[in-house]
Amino acid sequence: MRNASTRVFALAYRRLRRRWLRAIVIAIVAIALLAIVLDRLFPLPLPPEHGGASVVLARDGTPLRAFPDADGIWRYPVTPDTVSPLYLDALLTYEDRWFRRHPGINPLALARAVAQRLRYGRTVSGGSTLTMQVARILDPHSRSALGKLKQVLRALQLEAHLSKDEILTLYLNHAPFGGTIQGVEAASWAYLGKPSSRLSHAEAALLAVLPQAPSRLRPDRNAAAAQRYRDKLLDRMRELGRWDAATVADARHENVAARSLEPPLDAALLAQRLRAALPGARSIRSTIDRELQAAMEARVGNYLARLPERTSAALLLIDNASLQALAYVGSGAYADPQRLGYVDMVRAARSPGSTLKPFLYGLALDDGLIHSESLLVDAPQSFGDYRPGNFDQAFNGPVAAAEALRLSLNVPAVDLLDRVGPARFAARLANAGLTLHWPRGASPNLALILGGTGATLEDLVGAYAALNRDGIAGHVRLRAEDAPRERRLLSAGAAWIVRSMLEANPRPGQNRDTFDPGRRARLAWKTGTSYGFRDAWALGTTRRYTVGVWVGRPDGTPVPGQYGAVTALPLLFQAVDSLPRAAEDAAPATPPATVTEAEICWPLGTAFEAAQPQLCQEKRKAWILDGGMPPTLPERDAGNWHDARLRLRVDARSGRRLSGGCHAAQEREIVIARWPALAQPWLTAWQRKAAQLPALAPGCADDGLDGGASLRIAGVIPGSSLARAPGSTRPPHLSLRALGAQGTVQWLVNGRIKAALDATRPFEHDFDEPGPQAITAMLASGNYAQVEIQILH
Repeated sequence: MRNASTRVFALAYRRLRRRWLRAIVIAIVAIALLAIVLDRLFPLPLPPEHGGASVVLARDGTPLRAFPDADGIWRYPVTPDTVSPLYLDALLTYEDRWFRRHPGINPLALARAVAQRLRYGRTVSGGSTLTMQVARILDPHSRSALGKLKQVLRALQLEAHLSKDEILTLYLNHAPFGGTIQGVEAASWAYLGKPSSRLSHAEAALLAVLPQAPSRLRPDRNAAAAQRYRDKLLDRMRELGRWDAATVADARHENVAARSLEPPLDAALLAQRLRAALPGARSIRSTIDRELQAAMEARVGNYLARLPERTSAALLLIDNASLQALAYVGSGAYADPQRLGYVDMVRAARSPGSTLKPFLYGLALDDGLIHSESLLVDAPQSFGDYRPGNFDQAFNGPVAAAEALRLSLNVPAVDLLDRVGPARFAARLANAGLTLHWPRGASPNLALILGGTGATLEDLVGAYAALNRDGIAGHVRLRAEDAPRERRLLSAGAAWIVRSMLEANPRPGQNRDTFDPGRRARLAWKTGTSYGFRDAWALGTTRRYTVGVWVGRPDGTPVPGQYGAVTALPLLFQAVDSLPRAAEDAAPATPPATVTEAEICWPLGTAFEAAQPQLCQEKRKAWILDGGMPPTLPERDAGNWHDARLRLRVDARSGRRLSGGCHAAQEREIVIARWPALAQPWLTAWQRKAAQLPALAPGCADDGLDGGASLRIAGVIPGSSLARAPGSTRPPHLSLRALGAQGTVQWLVNGRIKAALDATRPFEHDFDEPGPQAITAMLASGNYAQVEIQILH
């Protein structure tokens, strides 16, 4: 009977157990299904990975400029790996020591919190885990029991979907720190002025406690309260053995200092540009060196204070080796609407003035047209309907290529461009990354070398770097991730020669004869001024850096008296002189194998010939490329032009020249080195005599070589001295005519052009400057007449 009862009881127990197990399984399945349904119906409100708040960083991770999200929240992205371990230790000790072990909630902590509230009628200690705090941050709730349940469910949901590090990352980036600041990195920069990776023990403890009462503990408003809470955490870290007593004692000595909360605003326009290019990125690391950026912004700002109120300025500094931008000042005063500080002038296409000339001379070197001391002529010339003049309307006559570049003479540059070809020159620049901007319907023409086109400061700096990169230009890199884009602009030899030409240019106010570039970093510099004084440029390159400066008004309004050498160049020198230097920066560079130094002779431009020394009227040392020694360029548009090396038959007895069918009993051949016809008015008496033709022998037919002899100036006696009339305030006045001239006559006074008149019209001029005056009447053919007078005081 007992056995039967036992069997019945056992059977009933097994049935009951199966029912309970079945019920438990059904409950678990139901709960799981409910959880899945709730998870689908109420997905985690995770913040978007892209968009919202973002920050642009310097190359070392320092914030340059932060952009808030749509709600005005400042947040700098960070991960547990990039935060100080001291902060993580303080945070987890303070907020949730069991964070790595619990499933999102801590039942013991919750039970303790509920019991304390029932006993004391208020919250004594919180039961929230770090995961629950993240749940409240992502999905705020009321403080009711229903709200707490919602928080618990969200915490469990977080643990189901994310790893512990992902949950911790959410807290690090979204925890409130007062005002519009969220996340430990933004708080560290705002309250401490440093990254969260470099916190002290005291700073780590301070940031760990702030989210508990962010409004009440803000260090910028209540530093004393923040310090009290920090010290409580420090004591707790000591009691729990996390930090030793000596460390905590030292940390307690650090005061919590109140500081104004100002979001970073360095390289503002660059940051704006990068954010627009990468709209989804939360953190963008640039190539900017923060210290150099701050120094350059300060220099531009201080310099701008001396300029007219609506004037702006831009500066770009790059590293030659990598082409990475180290400082980017898009405008002189970003927040100044009068200066249009929001316009990025690093990217604006403006007239480059004369800044393209070095590349033209380099291309002419590569083409074998010139060497560094080639004889060019700076004199009034016409190129079709185009009649360029120099900035000061003065002309220099015969001038070496290097000197023409250093003086930025316009006529020699236009002459070279005419021979190289403007379309080819523009294409060569574009291929190397310097794209010229043209008005609609326009095409490359001779005016481009004087600024008759558009270029950006960014492209110009990338091109000027080629002078210290063996002729390789490239696009400026704004992020290290940007792929290098480099193209050859000039040969290594041409780049070296052009750089040496520009490096030999003394700074304004220095004597070129005593100029010693070795005292500073060797700087190859060039200025430019656009038509109407709208843009002032200065660009320079050293062995390690290239710097470009633009000054002007962003709206294109002319600023009379504002030009490169006066307005932009001093800022360039200030910037360059403040850069780090090494010994090699001041040392002269060894020329490449393709460049050699040779002695050449003017006017032919070729090597000295010992057999005919009379052909060498002036010796010069020149840098030549690939062993070539190109002769002086042939003249254009000169009706009486002949080869510079003129071979003549002369009567051996009288020395007079013989023409065509004219003969003498004894004849010999002579060779004369002739100067370009357009250079004649600027020659010395000795140079004229050396190039003078022998007189034509009597009875010989005219050979046309004396075509300019009939031109003379009427209206004043050569050698006259003129003074004001007694009792008159008017300066001496002359009315002059060019007799024997046809067409247009260029009238110059002391090498400075004063008028271009038809030969039938007189030249009227007041001589208000005392001293010697050289008056020249010059034709397009090169024929000229000149008289010298004296103006008395």
